[in-house]
Amino acid sequence: MDNSFFISSLLDNDFYKFAMQNAVIKLFPLVKAKYEFINRGKHFFPKNFSNVLEKKINNMINLKLSYKEKIFLKKSCPCLDNSYIDFLDKYQYNPKEVKIEQKGKFIKIIIEGLWSKIILWEVPLMSTISELYYKLTGTKRLSDKIITISTKKKIKKYKELKVKVGEFGTRRRYSYHVHKLIMKILMKEGKSLFAGSSNVHLSKTFSMKPIGTIGHEWVMFHAAKYGFNSADRIAMENWINIYNNKLGIALSDTYTSKIFFKNFNKKLSNIYEGVRHDSGNPISFINETIKHYKKFKINPNKKKIIFSDNMDPFKVKCISSFCKGKITPLFGIGTNFTNDVGVHPMNIVIKMTEIFIKKKWISVVKLSNSKEKSTGNKKMIFFAKKRLHL
Repeated sequence: MDNSFFISSLLDNDFYKFAMQNAVIKLFPLVKAKYEFINRGKHFFPKNFSNVLEKKINNMINLKLSYKEKIFLKKSCPCLDNSYIDFLDKYQYNPKEVKIEQKGKFIKIIIEGLWSKIILWEVPLMSTISELYYKLTGTKRLSDKIITISTKKKIKKYKELKVKVGEFGTRRRYSYHVHKLIMKILMKEGKSLFAGSSNVHLSKTFSMKPIGTIGHEWVMFHAAKYGFNSADRIAMENWINIYNNKLGIALSDTYTSKIFFKNFNKKLSNIYEGVRHDSGNPISFINETIKHYKKFKINPNKKKIIFSDNMDPFKVKCISSFCKGKITPLFGIGTNFTNDVGVHPMNIVIKMTEIFIKKKWISVVKLSNSKEKSTGNKKMIFFAKKRLHL
């Protein structure tokens, strides 16, 4: 295997994908789904890119959970029960679930199959696309030495701010090598501030517990099944039914934070440790969150907000300063760690687009607090906005 730009472990994926897969298996094991690649940055792909990508995907059939990885999951991820880890022990990627086409400089990718099986494709597929793109276009990065110096400077700033940061950069990393290098630096230089990585494989490599929250697809599915108005609430309730008070960070922007807070009732506000901000103005969101907690006579200082919307040292400084004495901030740093290497990071996503329930395919959409982050069928987006009075 060419491990220089290849997924070499079944666990080279974000923790929240495994947590969601576990929940899907338990509650919605027979639901079929479709995902699509979205080229937000309108990147031009080189000739034969799809053929090389297909070979990499075909090789992923060989990935199996090792005995040591299984033991790591049992020790470090107690929220994942033994029955799920046994499922993962037998899990195998099926390349037939992924269809790739290339027309000129653009690629089209559709993933289709049982939601419980195909849910793991998104993150490793995106990181492979990103790494392969730089490899095949001959895009050179900064040296390891310069990346190390730059990362150390960021860590120094975060230490001065006395904030906690996590590494969330698997999906759009420049390469696996760079990702591992960043983790080494964080482990060595940033122990006092480093909350962990969302990447399960690298967490195992550096003997850390992986961290993570939840993905938009969980709420998007619930909207298609139960309706847009109650999707956030039912999604949160189902999550709590699986994980009790573990993994208790609520995702706030699938159908805008306005709709989220309507669903985030007193019971859920008390149960959940905090919320994640992933789009829109962070300062407005902080004020909105604090006001919401106070309405239920909940002390905001005992709650958290995880900020994961394109974070960098400047944004972290502004947000942490505003949060001081009001609410506890944590920061999920993605691309600014794993692809701040002197190249233009790719602006790509893979999103769920349809689910098969009630004997038909139903479009799923995400509205977001930022218009450019909304995804899905335009007619369904219009319908969703109408139902939600947005």
